[in-house]
Amino acid sequence: MQVRANPLSWEAGMPVEFVGIDPDTDRDHCPTVWADTEAQEVLFQGWKPDTETHAQCEATSPASGSVPDTEAIIRIPARMIPMIREACDAVERAQLR
Repeated sequence: MQVRANPLSWEAGMPVEFVGIDPDTDRDHCPTVWADTEAQEVLFQGWKPDTETHAQCEATSPASGSVPDTEAIIRIPARMIPMIREACDAVERAQLR
């Protein structure tokens, strides 16, 4: 079961559209996906990785240095891939308008 917003409930003109939350959510700590059609960006809420995983991500990144304070590494469960695709599609459609 995927928990998604009803597209008809999105207010016209609102650039940030809720796409979906983790279908296995406990509703208190739930990875979430939004599409910002105005900025043409996808937004994520996810779990913070443990220190070791964070260090591995930094070590394998082509960027120099550590992750800046204005950025974050987050975990999103694979079961949310359809929602991530949906958010990407919404942003792409906005480019065509």
